[in-house]
Formats: sequence, C-alpha cells, structure tokens
Amino acid sequence: MKTSTQADTSVKTILLVEDSPTTAEMYAAFLENAGYQVEKAGTGKQAIEAVEGKEYSLLLLDLALPDMDGIQILNKLQSSGHNLPTIVITGNGSVQRAVEAMRLGAMDFMMKPCSAEKLGKSINAALARRQASKKNPSDSIDAAPEQSLRGPSGFLGYSPIMQNVFALIERAAQSNASVFITGESGTGKELCAQAIHDSSPRRNDAFVAINCAAIPRDLMESEIFGHRKGAFTGAQSDYEGAASMADGGTLFLDELCEMQMDLQAKLLRFIQTGVYKRLGDSKERNTDLRFLCATNRDPLSEVQEGRFREDLYYRLHVVPIHMPPLRDRDNDIDMLANRFLKDFSVIEGKKFKRFDQPVANVITRFGWPGNVRQLENAIRQIVVLNDGENVTLDMLPAALQSANRSSSEIVAEPTFSAIEADSSAIKDLLIRPLDELDMMAIEAAIEKYDGNISRAARALDISTSTIYRKRQAWEQHHGKFVLPFD
Repeated sequence: MKTSTQADTSVKTILLVEDSPTTAEMYAAFLENAGYQVEKAGTGKQAIEAVEGKEYSLLLLDLALPDMDGIQILNKLQSSGHNLPTIVITGNGSVQRAVEAMRLGAMDFMMKPCSAEKLGKSINAALARRQASKKNPSDSIDAAPEQSLRGPSGFLGYSPIMQNVFALIERAAQSNASVFITGESGTGKELCAQAIHDSSPRRNDAFVAINCAAIPRDLMESEIFGHRKGAFTGAQSDYEGAASMADGGTLFLDELCEMQMDLQAKLLRFIQTGVYKRLGDSKERNTDLRFLCATNRDPLSEVQEGRFREDLYYRLHVVPIHMPPLRDRDNDIDMLANRFLKDFSVIEGKKFKRFDQPVANVITRFGWPGNVRQLENAIRQIVVLNDGENVTLDMLPAALQSANRSSSEIVAEPTFSAIEADSSAIKDLLIRPLDELDMMAIEAAIEKYDGNISRAARALDISTSTIYRKRQAWEQHHGKFVLPFD
C-alpha cells in the first residue's frame, strides 16, 4: 500500500486490534509497507494492557472481539484518560455504532472490506488532526490544517473534544440521515449545521435555517410550509415557505424543542413522507431535503416531560452531535480570542496585535457562560471601543474586570520571591521524585479550582487527558494521592 507522505519523518507505531489472524496479517502488511510499525492484539484485554503499558501513535480497532465489544474498549480507555487517536473498522457497522464510537473518541469509522488506499488516507488524516491538536494554538492561528475543518472564524478548534466533533461532522455529512445537534447557547450549533451542509453532496443547493424560538407560534406553520394568498389575515400574497426553498438542500430547525405540539405532528408526517401542503392549498407537494435540528435543552428530558413528541425525537435523533461548552475545550479559548482579535482589528481598521499577559490570563480563566458567542462579543467590544497594539486590563469589558477583581481578592498568586531561600521545609518539599511533584502540582491546582479539571489543566498548561492519565497511573501504583501539606 502506498499512502501520502507522513506528517513527519518519525516512525509511527500502530496498535492493530483484530481477532481474525488472516485479516490482521493483511492489514499489518498494508501498514508496514506504508512505513508504520505494527503491533497486534487479538482480544480487548490484550488491547487495554498494551495501551496501558506503551504509547502508540494510533489505535486501529475492530468492534467485534471475542471477549468484549470495541465500544467497551473505547469506554475504558476514555475513562482512564487515554487520548489515543482511534479508527474503528468492522464488518458489523451502522450509523448508530459509528456515532457511538466517534463520540467516545474514534476519529473515523470504516466498514470491511476496506481498501489499502482508503485505510491509508484515514490514518494520515487522523495523525494530522492529532498533530494539529498538540500545537500551541496561539502560535498557529493562520496555519490551521485542512483536517481541522475550518469554517467561519468562530468554528475553529484544536482541542481533542472539538477534533472529535469535526470528525463526526465529516462522517455525518456524507449520509442523508437526520442530525440532532445539542449544546448550550453560544456553542456554535448553527455553525455545526452549516458545516454539515457545506461538506455534504447537497452543498450546491440551499441551506435554510428557521429559529423556532424567534418566530411567533401562529406564523411558524406558514414559515415552514408556506401559504396561499388569503389563507389567513395578513396573507396578501403567496409564500413558498422553507420546505420549498430548501428543496434539494438542507432544512435546519434551530431550537426545535420550542415548537408547539400540534405542529410537531405535522412536521413528523412531513419528515416521514416528504409531502406537505401550503396553508390554504389543497394540493400536496413533494420535496427532497435533509433535516438538521438543534436545541439548547436536553431533548430526551423534554420527551419525558411531555413537551416533545417521542416519535419525532426518534425520527430526528439518528446522528446526535453535542457541541461542548467553551470551558471544556482546553486551549481553544486562547486560540479563539487571538483569532477574533485579528479578525475584528481588520474589520474595524484597528492595530491590535496581542493581549497583555494579565489580560490573557483573565480571558483563559473566565468561565464564559455564553460560550463562543460571548467571547466573540467581548473581543469585538474591546476592539471597537479602544485603540493600540496591546490589549490592556483597563480595556476589558465590565464582566471580565469584575471577575478579575474578585479573583484577585480571593487569592494572590504565590511568588518565589516570597519564599525564604534557606527554608529547609520548602527544600524538603521539593526534593521528591518527579512523578510525585507532578501529582502535587496537579492535585493542588484541582483543589484551587474547586475540582474543575479544565481550569486546573489550563493553569498548568497541560491537557485534561494528561491530568486523567497521570492520576490513573499514580493510583495504579500507589493508591489515592494526598497532598503532603494538607
């Protein structure tokens, strides 16, 4: 098998988990011919033991193993903090299993038999994504690879959790299945829907978005299905509606859980049959479109509370995609803030180039309850209302200045100048095995940020997966770690 050039010249080691010896040998031959080193495991137990004992560049995983399901393996690896690029390959696949595997960290999903060329492309793409996620985001704003699925500037992400979202989008785009996007307000649900459409075979046809929370209830049916002149008071002319405008393309229903129950029944029939009527019209129309929908609520809870039809939920909830809150996206906050600063400086004709370090610290540690939308608005406000090359603390919006003052009042950052140079207690505390010092720093950061792993990871300039992995390794050998100065 000849594949495209590797991301670097170092040899990559792949763990191949496959219970069929013949298939394992075939794939191993493909991979070794492409320049990879291959180690094989025939059971889930062997795979987990191998990952615990050694670092691999990539995991190639069969879902159907004699001792456990591949989904169980992904669950175990995720819960133990391993963030290993994974490609699932199986002969017993379905959209639901693909989604489940990719939500647990898999970067791609392929069906057997799989050609050497397709396998090579998938491996190269997965390794490129991982290499991008390890870069310092603030140093590579303009150098994001194609694999990061760049869209509008607000839809970027180097964190592993966003790379998995991008991989889901790429896979979902090639299907015609309905996609249900969930996430808090401001996380980019419509950008996700737009990216699915733009990556799909329907990209050359219309993408029509309707916000079910923004349109009055008595006009919603008309917005979706259209109406004839005189169908109701105020209908002074014919109106085609979204169903007609999106024909051949994609219809995106945002905040779907806000839709009233009687219209949900009509929407269900429309989705099932592709047939609808305009208000005031006796003629049925046919349309060919794809449905995407989103909500900032928990749709299953809405079903259980009787506010959302169960049959509609299962009709639309084929491919679920969850947009993570900004606070869970590792180093993406810093990268996005810098990108917004650059974009808005160009738009507004300003000269801003960077954030002062104290400002960067405030931005990184802020909780951002409004997610990416709030961050974007805050940076634009800074650019519009101020001038200069550096963003300083006095330029921050009121909410950020207030958060900064509160943080300063609660705790002052310790400095080495405050520690006596001849303090024997400090020296004794620091002269310990390096893995113990690592755990002291990790546990102290977690305690400082009230158990928030993401904030602790940002403060330590490491990923959340590193924290989970180090804690897991320590507990396996020593038990629960206790801070020596508690």
